[in-house]
Amino acid sequence: MSTSETDVPVGDASPDEKQKLTLEVKIEEPSTCQRHVTVTISRDDIERYFKEAFDEFQPKAEVPGFRAGRAPRKLVESRFREQVSDQVKGSLLMDSVTQVTDDDYFAAISEPDFDIGAIDMPDEGPLTFEFNIEVRPDFDVPDWKGMQLDRPVHDYTDEEVDNHLKTLLARYGKTVGKEGPVEPSDTVTLKITSRHEGEVVMEIDDEPVELMPKLSFSDATIDGFADLIIGSHVGDKKTVEAKISDDAENEALRGETVEVEFEVTKIERLELPELTPGFLDRIGGFDGEGDLRDAVRGELVRQHEYHQQQRIRQQITAFLIKDAEWELPPELLRRQARRELERAVLELRSAGFPEDAIRGYQNQLRQNSQQSTARALKEHFILERIAEDHELDVEPQDYDAEVLRIAQQSQESPRRVRARLEKRGQMDALRNQIVERKVIDLITSEAKFTDIPFKPDPDDTVAIDEAIGGLGAESDIPDAKYGADAAEELPGQTPNK
Repeated sequence: MSTSETDVPVGDASPDEKQKLTLEVKIEEPSTCQRHVTVTISRDDIERYFKEAFDEFQPKAEVPGFRAGRAPRKLVESRFREQVSDQVKGSLLMDSVTQVTDDDYFAAISEPDFDIGAIDMPDEGPLTFEFNIEVRPDFDVPDWKGMQLDRPVHDYTDEEVDNHLKTLLARYGKTVGKEGPVEPSDTVTLKITSRHEGEVVMEIDDEPVELMPKLSFSDATIDGFADLIIGSHVGDKKTVEAKISDDAENEALRGETVEVEFEVTKIERLELPELTPGFLDRIGGFDGEGDLRDAVRGELVRQHEYHQQQRIRQQITAFLIKDAEWELPPELLRRQARRELERAVLELRSAGFPEDAIRGYQNQLRQNSQQSTARALKEHFILERIAEDHELDVEPQDYDAEVLRIAQQSQESPRRVRARLEKRGQMDALRNQIVERKVIDLITSEAKFTDIPFKPDPDDTVAIDEAIGGLGAESDIPDAKYGADAAEELPGQTPNK
């Protein structure tokens, strides 16, 4: 723990500028990202604020026996001292906190933690109060110029385009009930029940699930899922054990093992739509199958660009944070976990990933929220410092471009996307995303690259937005499509109205 103490001088103030307070500031450092601040406000400043408050209040003061605003100053001050005192106290506290956080003591990353009502205004002498605040840690920025980075590159084959096209067409396919056992290409509807020590902790009815090697929940992943279900008939029950993640929402079951039962209630096979002119026009105004394949190849390229940028960013992050052994408060990590999830999902939407892939990534982050958030937070602190050092910030046109990109991928109007982001308080996440991308672009402009073959992550996981440990988290991220009038189109296409 370290302590610093300083006086903040009044200084010269222009006629239109509010005169600064004379403050005595004592700062203690309980940990890397926490500060305990004690502020003392001089009596002269307190009296100055009282004078300014009564200067404004007296012309409107109503005192029995006097016309409004005509009562003697001393009488007004005596009669309304307590009422004005609360106003003065609030102004002094807010102005002094603003002055402390605006000066170069620290870079605050949260609001100060103090109770205004618990602070008493003294009749004599200075006013002293204390607060806690979370701050960006102090550190030296690593020398990032001239980094050696690997850049994954890939040219998509016709076979890869065909396989991705089948995945996209599955969105428009029709499921048909079938008899007999479950086969690898089938879709099953399941009743899912999880139990801990014999007690039911979660139950889901009628959940349609694609057969994949892994089944992901927000708090656990089950390996060997497809092998477990294949060969089952309607009415069959299969049971498997799953370990709840250490970051699960249900704290009582963190790290515990639960029994998960799958009951097959329906078996269906998927029939893909025929690529008729009418269908091609309906899903995106395509002129023919070749036009559709070009669009699919374009989507693969966009997603590869995202993966390429992520791999490059992972190398940059590993370099920047390798010596960042900061102690991050658990409460800070818990609070920032949601923002990191929002930022990551916004990036995936902007890159054109489908909702099922985004859902899987959300679950992956939730299962490892403490670790992934700590890494992302350290990265953010360093990138923000580099942005400040190089005067990189967000311009209005940057927001417009980012909102437009998300709107194009989700087939919505930019106005609607922006309104939703503002309503959900996600513009800060968008701002961080833009600034961080600018810094990454700056770093890569100074880097040296070696091209290597791109090895995509296996597409082996199907995700359910539920927690098998109970207390399932609802998604904080808005869906890509809203309402019955949302266009049924492939990503990147202009709605055919």
